[in-house]
Amino acid sequence: METLTALPPLQSYGHPLDPGPGELGLLRDSRDAADDFPELRRRFAEDGYLYLPGYLDRGEVLRARASLLDRLAAADVLDPAHPSIEGICRPGAGYVFKPEVTEGNAEVQRLLYSGRLLDFYRQFYGEEVRHYDYTWLRAVGPGKGTNPHCDLPYMGRGTHGHMTCWLPYGDISYELGGLMVLEGSHRRMDLLRNYVFRDVDSFCENRPAEAAEARAGRWSFSGTLSHNPPVLRRKFGGRWLTTEYAAGDFLTFGMFLVHASLDNRTPDRLRLSSDSRYQRASEPVDDRWVGPNPPGHGSAGKRGRVC
Repeated sequence: METLTALPPLQSYGHPLDPGPGELGLLRDSRDAADDFPELRRRFAEDGYLYLPGYLDRGEVLRARASLLDRLAAADVLDPAHPSIEGICRPGAGYVFKPEVTEGNAEVQRLLYSGRLLDFYRQFYGEEVRHYDYTWLRAVGPGKGTNPHCDLPYMGRGTHGHMTCWLPYGDISYELGGLMVLEGSHRRMDLLRNYVFRDVDSFCENRPAEAAEARAGRWSFSGTLSHNPPVLRRKFGGRWLTTEYAAGDFLTFGMFLVHASLDNRTPDRLRLSSDSRYQRASEPVDDRWVGPNPPGHGSAGKRGRVC
């Protein structure tokens, strides 16, 4: 693994990250094995993720960025005093979750679900793949990023062998705050077992308050693993791994890898990224995330049980 050199102070979910070499590191750069899929599979098994800088066409990513920011401007998220491409948000924008700006967006759909990216997963799995029809678009304004979690509690009703693609729409400095992963956490089932197989949309029918929350489309279990990334790292061991990203990079990881993000410490810029999901076409899919209008985490996606 690469190690960090001098860095500005890093912060996640409001907590300064421990700065020592045993606490922080850089993501492994797999450009040297970009076309060697047996080696990529080996690294994925070892690390729980693959980081491919510059794998995608930068111009294509920036065209997708422009289309997303135009839609965010129309949704009154951006400061109209600046060109939309700069991604300057209105004061107090905070965390903006707007998956709808990817729907019918030809630039984004082409980037994520055809061409080089889709072919990557086809070659990685060694067979035909399918993707979720739902795209998680995140525009994160100044303030806290995403707290530590695994993805399986949000999408575990089908295969558990699917993968997340985290893709930045633009260059992301440490100050703007990109994704980070917890080294070796995918192997810590001793710590994850009682957490990772829980379903955020499952609820106890025989508990009236919980059932009422579910009928309203809310969770009784949020899927959050921790609100304190430094404490979680000390519990799991390993390091938080991150980097500065550029348009054209992507990071992919499995359902059992603990990840979070750095906080956005800029005064007024949005950090724009998306999560998309891919799996073997031969394996069962979580039906919350497929079809023309996926039910997602709404009331139609809830599943009651007797506790």
